[in-house]
Amino acid sequence: MTVIPDPAATPPRVAYAVGRAVGNAVERNRVRRRLRALARSHAAELAPGWYLLGADARFLPLGAPEAERQFSSLLASASGGVDR
Repeated sequence: MTVIPDPAATPPRVAYAVGRAVGNAVERNRVRRRLRALARSHAAELAPGWYLLGADARFLPLGAPEAERQFSSLLASASGGVDR
């Protein structure tokens, strides 16, 4: 996760990077949808700014609880330097 703090970016802007190494188009779109759902569920925790969420092939087989845990962990570490 890459974050660029920007007080003018309200609501926070989120982009997704899922490369071909993840799998075919169906698998990449599935990963993108999961990332989008995770970002929506944590929208209140996102400080104003620009976010780039990426995933590799290891994200695809994760269950929902593990994906949620990893996303929360990334968000906490990424927002460590972001003022709210």
